[in-house]
Order: sequence, then structure tokens, then C-alpha cells
Amino acid sequence: MRLPSLFRRTPFRLTLLFLALFALSASALLAYIYVATASEARERAENEVRREVAALESIYRAQGSDGLNAALVERTLRGGPFLFLMSDRDGNPVTGNISESPITGFTGRETWEDFRLSQTDEQGRVERRPARGVEKPLAGGGRIFVGLDIGDSAAHLGRITQALWGAGALVVLLGLAGGLLISRGVERAMGDLNRAVAAVRDGDLHARAPVRGAKDEFDELAINLNGMLDRLEASVAAIRHAGDAVAHDLRSPLTRMRAKLEVALIDAEAGKADAVAALETALGEADGLLKTFNTVLAIARLEAAGEAPNRQVFDAAELARDLAELYQYSAEEHGIDFSAEIQKGLPVMGSREFMAQALANLIDNALKYTPSGGAVMLRARRKASGEVEFSVTDTGPGVPEEDRERVVQRFVRLENSRTEPGSGLGLSLVAAVARAHGGRLELDEGPGVVGDTGPGLRAALVFPAA
Repeated sequence: MRLPSLFRRTPFRLTLLFLALFALSASALLAYIYVATASEARERAENEVRREVAALESIYRAQGSDGLNAALVERTLRGGPFLFLMSDRDGNPVTGNISESPITGFTGRETWEDFRLSQTDEQGRVERRPARGVEKPLAGGGRIFVGLDIGDSAAHLGRITQALWGAGALVVLLGLAGGLLISRGVERAMGDLNRAVAAVRDGDLHARAPVRGAKDEFDELAINLNGMLDRLEASVAAIRHAGDAVAHDLRSPLTRMRAKLEVALIDAEAGKADAVAALETALGEADGLLKTFNTVLAIARLEAAGEAPNRQVFDAAELARDLAELYQYSAEEHGIDFSAEIQKGLPVMGSREFMAQALANLIDNALKYTPSGGAVMLRARRKASGEVEFSVTDTGPGVPEEDRERVVQRFVRLENSRTEPGSGLGLSLVAAVARAHGGRLELDEGPGVVGDTGPGLRAALVFPAA
């Protein structure tokens, strides 16, 4: 038969384990107490018997058998816990309050032995009480026995043992009750967590584990689980958005490419048009699609590796000068004023290829969204903190503050950029490169409104110094 879930919980099993350990420890303690108390009672009885024997031997040495006989008679009449018996050399009883010696193995020397003393209580019941005694030879050839009833000590020891066993049983019962309560609390807390996980497993990404406010390990687990679920929900939402964005951004070039291939096929069959030119246009569209997927692949590799590959120390100022020279001509063709301010000697540790790609993306975005007559400024400098910063400032429309965190996500394009070519991966790649180098991407407002456009955008790539 399957046990209830409460009894299968780890806290309850641990409670049983600790109770078993407690029972073993308590048993060992009780055994020690019993042995120690019994030993003490026996030692005390032996000491009292020895004193009594010594007194009687002193009387015997001083007064002989008659004096010892008189002393035993007097002690018998007086009563007390002691047992006395004086015997002759043949072991026949002479005087005492018992009729025969309980020592069964007398060897002619001092002999100690434990025995049972039969007595009748007030109700007429016969009880056998524990006793201990010694039998010794006398100088004249006789012998004397002295014993002591230790039943009261044994009864006291029994009451102590019984009380300890009762206390142990009470502790075990209380421990079981506490284990059940603890197990019920743990089952309730774990049940909430399991229900949240099961709900997410079944597709409810909004399910969250309740935080009880106890600030214990279950609250910590619930908080961390909720944080993980937040990340999971955000990732799934990003994937869904990425799918929509890919469908939106790739649908047009795919449609154009198919249409051009279809027209080229029809015209080629009719001999009316140059099929080679149509194919070249389709190849250009395919190259754009490949570029998009290559960018996605590069971002995935950076995020999976955690750091940029082929890291080495190089001069960031030289990289900035090369890109400024490269984009100078493109800016002039678009009627944009392009300038650069580059400090000398900016060593950084990283992948020159990925850093060049990230900086090129920033410059390309600035030129793409800055209207003719506007300006773009490239700067490379060392900050007061020692970090190396690339910054690209333009006079385009800029990015609203509420969209600056979202715009660096994959395939995210603002509405005012949908008319421009692109896949929404440029800033995502820049942010991935920054993270892979231990740096960061900062987006701020540009120089303000210039003419009919503004306020512009300042995008800064910040890397640790080598």
C-alpha cells in the first residue's frame, strides 16, 4: 500500500532518522545511568558492610565469641537493614537474624556475593529484594556473615529508569508530531513551487511561485525561480517577436527575389529580356538574406562563448582612424558632414575584427538615419576611469528614451526605421560585442534638434583598457 505523500517527504524521513539517533543516544544514556547508579549503590552497600564487619571483628578480638554473640543479639533486637549470622567452624548457625548463610560458594576466605532476600510485605505478599553480603572466617575457627538489603536503592533506580524511559517516549511522540508539522509546511511550500513549474510546463508562462515573506530558503528558491521564469518568458517573447520580425523583414526581399526570378524565367523563355541581369539582382537579394543570417549566427556565437575569440592587444585609435577614412567618402556621397576626434595611444584587449564590425555598425546606422545636410561625429578617447570609448554622434531623429533598451534586442526596429533597409540586428551585434569584451553599449540623446530633424543619437562603445 502506497504511503500518503506526507510520510514520503524528506523532512519527515529526516525527522525519523533524528528520532532514531535520539533513541539510540537515550538508550545509551539510560544504560550508563543504570550501570553508574547500580555501581554506586553496590559500592555504598559494600562500604557499609565493611564498616559493620570491621566493628564486629573488633568486638570479637576484644571480647571473644561471647562478646560477638551479645553484639549480634543486641543488633538483631535493635533491627535495621543488616543481616547477621555467626557460625561455628562447621558452618552451623550460632547467632543472627537469618537461619543460614546465603553465601553458596564460601572458600574459607572473605567471599562476597549478591543474593535475593525473601520478605513478606504488609499485605502478606512475598517479595524478593536484592541484597549483597560478605562472609569471613574468624580467628577462633568460626565465621561471620554480614549482609545488607539494597532493595530500596534498586527500587529508586527503577523509578529513575522508568521516568527516563517515559521522558524518552514523550520526546519521541513530540518529535513525530513536530516532524509531521514540519513535513506539512514543507509539502505546502514545495507544492506551490511544483504547481508553478507544472503550470509553466503546460504552457502558462505567466505562472509564478508565491513568495510567503518568511525570508527562508523556500522564499529564496521562489524568488530565483520567478526570476528564471521572467527570463524565460522574456526569451520566448523575444523569439516570437523575432519570428514576426524575420517574417516582416525577409518577406519583401524573398518576394522580390521570387518575382524577379519568375519574370526572368518568362522573359528568357520568350527571348525578350536579359536573364543574366535578373539573376544578378536575385543574387544581390540572396546576399542580403545571407548577411542577415550571418549576423544572427555571429551574435549567437558571441553569446554562447561568453567572450570574443582571438583576443589580443591592439591600438583602438588606429582602428578608429581606419574606419573614419573608410566612411568619409560614403558620408560625402550622402551630403553628410563627417568628422573624427581620435586620441593617440588607446590600447585595448579584444578581437579587432568584432570591434571593427561593431563600430562600423554604429557609423553605418548614423549615416543611414542622418538626412542630407546633417553631421556625424566619431570620437575615440580614454575616459577618466581608464576605459576606452568609441562614440558616434549624429543629427538624425534619434531613439526615444523609452525605446533605448528595446532597440538593442534582435530584430527590433522602430516604426520610423521600417522604410529603411535592414534587419534590426545592427545594434544587437554591437551590444553582443560589448558584452563579449566586458564592456557596454550606451545610447543617449544627440546634440539636439538641427533644422527639421533631431534630437539625434549618441551611441558609445565602452571597453576596459588593456
